[in-house]
Amino acid sequence: MIGTSLSFILNGRPVVLPAGTSPTTSVLDWLRASGMTGTKEGCAEGDCGACTIVLEDADGARTPINACLAMLGQMQGRAIRTVEGLRAPDGGAHPIQRAMAESDGTQCGFCTPGIVMTAWAHAREGGEVHGALAGNLCRCTGYRPILDVFATLADDGAPSPALPEPAPARFDAPGQVFHLPATLPELLALRAAHPEAWLLAGGTDLGLRVSDHREQPPAIICLLNVPELHRLEATPDAIEAGAAVPYARLLAMFRREAGFGPYAALLARLGSRQIRGLGTLGGNLGTASPIGDALPPLLALGASVTLASEAGTRTLPVADFLLGYRRNALAPGEIILSVTLPRPDPAALFACEKISKRHDQDIATVGAAMMLRLDAGLVVEARLAFGGVGPIAARAPQAEAAFLGRPFDDAAVNDAAEALMQDIAPLSDWRGTADYRRLVAQGVLRRLHLRATQPDLPADIMEVV
Repeated sequence: MIGTSLSFILNGRPVVLPAGTSPTTSVLDWLRASGMTGTKEGCAEGDCGACTIVLEDADGARTPINACLAMLGQMQGRAIRTVEGLRAPDGGAHPIQRAMAESDGTQCGFCTPGIVMTAWAHAREGGEVHGALAGNLCRCTGYRPILDVFATLADDGAPSPALPEPAPARFDAPGQVFHLPATLPELLALRAAHPEAWLLAGGTDLGLRVSDHREQPPAIICLLNVPELHRLEATPDAIEAGAAVPYARLLAMFRREAGFGPYAALLARLGSRQIRGLGTLGGNLGTASPIGDALPPLLALGASVTLASEAGTRTLPVADFLLGYRRNALAPGEIILSVTLPRPDPAALFACEKISKRHDQDIATVGAAMMLRLDAGLVVEARLAFGGVGPIAARAPQAEAAFLGRPFDDAAVNDAAEALMQDIAPLSDWRGTADYRRLVAQGVLRRLHLRATQPDLPADIMEVV
């Protein structure tokens, strides 16, 4: 059924927005304009966490997200909770809010609502505390009193919301139309009719064009209600991930599945829990980021991408899908349907690296993924992929060739590191100079050798602090 008004559940109560409300208004802007100013704006870029709110799923799951990046159209039929929606049974402060105040974890208080919402989600979802807080910056308190609060958290047992079944919808506003298909045929028909429309899943990249650059796209096709794009399946040979599967689900599977541990460790540093709750691998491919923290492992694994249109499907290696800076091989009328990630050979050496100014919540200065397979002591296959050192994430064929047919020793590593200079063409920017990036790219090759020859040597600074 085609609707004319956006509707969702806010703090346990249904909300229906007036017809004509812009579906690309950020949730943060709408909340604050509606008088719910507990949710703060710090950076409007998904970096500081001051705007953290929580998506509530019918199965009880709680997903913290950045309200500054989420658009109202993405909230259709969903349930969100803000800091105004937390209460104790007697109507007073929620136990998490009270604990933050009593532990002196608030000080100026600007970041506190976002931290409280992160804590509310973490109390149910669990996991490593520092990882939970990586997306919330506090300039005043330092994190010790906040960590003290997290150590006391208990799930409040609040019931799950009742959510409607996903249904197709269309929302119109002056100069804008927002399509929300609920089946793959509907999606493909819309894509054929509107090849210029933005394809929106999590919006952690495209959302910046709205929140930061104040763009107002005339047409959007939102992918969140199409079941085929949310399929996630492990087979003996590969993992099949729909294009709209959030990183959080992918990370959980990588942690369970043999061979994907290095990729899991990398994904755990991609943005924050707020970013991983919405961001998708399909979106990273679709925007063809030159860094694309998650893309080098796809190249090293030999992953492929399946594209779909009304004419049918076709499958390309990821290496052939990425054409250049912000360019990919999508033809008019096509969408990314899924990504296939071959399971790493258990005997191969597989490593993923991310070098950035901050360990968490930062874009890589240099990203890398490396896969080497040896037979009788000689390198018989080498897949080396780098991001942040050229217009796209790409393989390093000269460095790969320097390894083949040789023992995996210092001489081969040094030759490959030298050959790598023919494969990459980094630029200088605020994250690092071109010369620095060259040295880092060579350094991660040498670190790969250390991982193999000295497995007891900590290969990451976080392992020794």
